[in-house]
Amino acid sequence: MADPRRLPHGEDGGPATGPGYLQHHFESLVQQKDASSLGMWLFLVTEILFFGGLFLVYTIYRWSYPLAFADASRHMDVRLGTTNTAVLIISSLTMAMAVHSAAAGRRRLIIPFLAATMLLGTTFLGIKAIEYTEHIRHHLFPGPWFHYPGPQIHARPAELFFSLYFAMTGLHALHMVIGLGILSVLVVQSRRGRYTGQWHTPIEMSGLYWHFVDIVWIFLFPLLYLIGRHVH
Repeated sequence: MADPRRLPHGEDGGPATGPGYLQHHFESLVQQKDASSLGMWLFLVTEILFFGGLFLVYTIYRWSYPLAFADASRHMDVRLGTTNTAVLIISSLTMAMAVHSAAAGRRRLIIPFLAATMLLGTTFLGIKAIEYTEHIRHHLFPGPWFHYPGPQIHARPAELFFSLYFAMTGLHALHMVIGLGILSVLVVQSRRGRYTGQWHTPIEMSGLYWHFVDIVWIFLFPLLYLIGRHVH
């Protein structure tokens, strides 16, 4: 049996055993996968720095206005936030199952698990849209029409809280939309039989991205929804 770490190049520039899986500038599929993994992890590090800046700003203002931020947090719908947290945790499971199915060569299971992940991601965005609508309807969107129903001494810091809320959750939602677009491409490619147990790197790298987006929400949920629950 040929060493899978070093498959020969075919006439089309790919390995002789697959339809162009191996690009011409790599010596093996393992080397190609390692390069892809390194690139994805470097990208995720930049994303951590990106979100980290917002978390740092949140921490500074949370420390500066603890009572105002706690009071503003009480205007968040914990039930919807909890539901969205559960939805994303389940979506991480279905994404992991899609990666596992691809690695095991179970092609028929890849699309159902990817579709389930997309459905859960869409559900998350739908619930978030409901939340945004309610906040806007109650004049909690930062700007000229912002009106805080709580103690007016907390009005300005509360507007800062909601500014950070919309910025952080909006950026997270944008990453979710991008993730859904990526998964759509994976579904199309899977229908064409593109991925095998031997080569499924795009699914694996997309799984890393999806898990990262889910983890960001795991931090956002307690910071935005739960901080005021213990303050009376």
